[in-house]
Amino acid sequence: MRYFLLLLLTLPALQACTPAPPQQEPVRAVRTMVLQSDAATLQHEYAAEVRARTESRLAFRVGGKLVRRGVDVGSTVKAGQPLAQLDPADLTLGQDAARAALAAAEAQLSLNEAELKRYRELRDQGFISGLEFERREAALKTSRAQAEQMRAQAGMQVNQAGYAVLVADAPGVVTAVEAEPGAVLAAGTPVLRLAHDGPRDAVFSVPEDRLPALRALLGRSGALKMKPWGSDQLRPATVRELAAAADPVTRTFQVKADIGATELRLGQTATVLVDAPPQAGVFKLPLTAVFEQGGRAQVWLVDPARMTVRAQAVAVAGAEGNLVLVAGGLAAGQRVVTAGVHTLTAGQTVRLYAEPAAALPPGPTTVVSTPPATAASSAASR
Repeated sequence: MRYFLLLLLTLPALQACTPAPPQQEPVRAVRTMVLQSDAATLQHEYAAEVRARTESRLAFRVGGKLVRRGVDVGSTVKAGQPLAQLDPADLTLGQDAARAALAAAEAQLSLNEAELKRYRELRDQGFISGLEFERREAALKTSRAQAEQMRAQAGMQVNQAGYAVLVADAPGVVTAVEAEPGAVLAAGTPVLRLAHDGPRDAVFSVPEDRLPALRALLGRSGALKMKPWGSDQLRPATVRELAAAADPVTRTFQVKADIGATELRLGQTATVLVDAPPQAGVFKLPLTAVFEQGGRAQVWLVDPARMTVRAQAVAVAGAEGNLVLVAGGLAAGQRVVTAGVHTLTAGQTVRLYAEPAAALPPGPTTVVSTPPATAASSAASR
């Protein structure tokens, strides 16, 4: 009896030491896609800015004090429109001095011409030598040259006085103001920046490894596509200019693509799309299909016979939006898991995810009415 009681006391302890049976791994439903044999094309996207084909930094040809500026940033101007003005006092004085010098030179020229006429008569009468006549003739030529010089200087001073007013040499839009009234400017100091009306460029930068591909597209009409910010409309663009040297800060090369005359605003942001040549044996997968394990990019392949998954290392060639370009490790016809890759393990059994059927719309409600009890049935019930 004592041994029986001891056995009853030790039985729960023995049951607690027994290992629990392993839990069976659940069969997960996975989204998949079957790889097609079509060649994939990678499309590169670059952020661009709309700029004017020609943008001038306007400056005065003469120095002076800026007294007036008639336009601001964003002002639309016409050809010949006055934009700014210098203090014309000194230029006017210079113009007056040149005119006075011209008058003096012309007076001296008239005197020398009259003297030469008298000396010619005296030489013909034998009162003076030929040497003296030649001296008077040389003086006349000198005064004539001096008069021409003064006339040219007077014309230059007139032009200088006219340069006190800065005018637009072409219609366009003022994009920057670099000087304010009151500043004393030297000749050639930029005052305004004017974007000329006409063709526009999409300006963007590319890394060094993409430069040969864009150089091959130089001058090919419509080789690029441009999409304005906030719009899905694609517009053709043509590579017009490639920078010869890299930017010293970003180490990228600037590219200008001609988009022609457009209603897009200057400075507006756009996206330039460049198609790479199609590559055979390259597939596009969602970003959710690729994971990293052991320092390598991998995907899960589904074995259709056993419905299990196995990891397959792949070579990633680039990205395009939410897609990744795989250049090696896969073949057409294989089924790749595209979602939930981080919850799977090698050899795990899976099933293909099926989209749930759309719920049927609720039908009309049927009301079943109970007929009123007859007198006979009421009597029977009683």
